[in-house]
Amino acid sequence: MAEPVRVAVIGSGPAGLYAAEALVKQTGGAARVDVLDRLPTPYGLVRYGVAPDHTSIKAIARYLQKVLEGGDVRFFGCLELGRDLTRDDLLGRYDAVIYATGAMVDRHMAIPGEDLPGSIAATDFVNWYCGHPDAADHVFDLSAEEVAVIGVGNVAVDVVRILARTADELRETDVPEQVIDALSRSRVRRLHMIGRRGPAQAKFTTKEARELGRLPNAAVHVDPGDMELDPASAELAERDRHVRGNITVLRGWTGEPAGLPRRIDVRFWRAPVEILGTDRVEGLRLERTRLDETGRVTGTGEYETLPVGMVLRSVGYQSVPLEGLPFDERAYVVPNDGGRVLAPDGSPVPREYVTGWIKRGPTGVVGTNKSDAAETVRNLLADLPDDRPRPAGTLDELLEERGLPAVTYADWLNLDAAEIALARSLGRGERVKLARWEAMTKACRGD
Repeated sequence: MAEPVRVAVIGSGPAGLYAAEALVKQTGGAARVDVLDRLPTPYGLVRYGVAPDHTSIKAIARYLQKVLEGGDVRFFGCLELGRDLTRDDLLGRYDAVIYATGAMVDRHMAIPGEDLPGSIAATDFVNWYCGHPDAADHVFDLSAEEVAVIGVGNVAVDVVRILARTADELRETDVPEQVIDALSRSRVRRLHMIGRRGPAQAKFTTKEARELGRLPNAAVHVDPGDMELDPASAELAERDRHVRGNITVLRGWTGEPAGLPRRIDVRFWRAPVEILGTDRVEGLRLERTRLDETGRVTGTGEYETLPVGMVLRSVGYQSVPLEGLPFDERAYVVPNDGGRVLAPDGSPVPREYVTGWIKRGPTGVVGTNKSDAAETVRNLLADLPDDRPRPAGTLDELLEERGLPAVTYADWLNLDAAEIALARSLGRGERVKLARWEAMTKACRGD
């Protein structure tokens, strides 16, 4: 192609930056990519979703940094689609647009009492301890001695692990200072991680499970009765290495728990049916469950109540609609064929594409986004005619015309340096996150 391909990518998390990388590679460098994000910081869930004590996964940011420093990719922060820019704005200035906005809200359990104070979405709690500016001023009451976390996926394990750690254990991480202060006052001593299905259906990875058993100040326990496998689950464990690994780890926790300051009970075959309390959470009512002959979860009519003062739900993420784009309200994704956005009649929407969780739902690991983005980019380039009309203007011209002060990559580096300097001044690890909008904006300016 004689002219460089000009593409806007909405979202600077792994999905968006892998798409930018794929555009440059698949065109042999004949692409100019602008990555836009509503936050002043790149890297998405690597920065705001990966638990602070998972430093090896956070190292992915160093790889993504190279994408932004390659010369063909530019970062524009503090630009929000629908607020600052419209789809028409972008389609008038680029050959194509890729949406990589992820899955930003949690699913609800739809049970009585879910709206009580002390009933919290795990996404809000994760955003808070990861230093997301939207959650910087959230206040979580950690005065309850017992807490329930609903869900047995990796996010649930992360939440349990952070609550089971002491503030001192997290001082070498990038957790914001206000989070360290709050955790230092935590009275949480017993955590219940609750799954509706059995141990063979747990969604956490074996690596995440093992990490719970290595906490220096928390013992893990599983009721031996919960580990009895039905024939279908036993067969699954035989043929699935991941399930077999989880079962092995979980069975290692069925003995008497060590006498440590905190305790984690991993409880299977229990479904939350009601959060109890008048003015705030005072308990959680659970129903014992089993799998019926079709493999579906069904209640047994046997109930128990946990005297918890906080309930965190971690039962899945979902994407939100993007203004003007088709949206599947059942699957919570933009309908697409290999990343090509599909209209309600099933025909491709010209020049608009998706990648990441908005494309496939909240599945896979960080690395899954790389092959996913490569597929989207292949289809985008295959659809692009050589005789396409050139975009009429540029994003730079539009920002100047509207007086929109976007954050550049150089501005982000100022913020990056400020967080590293803050850690040094506090004697804490490699960096300490700035989480409040005002402080982040000031640091971006180099003030």
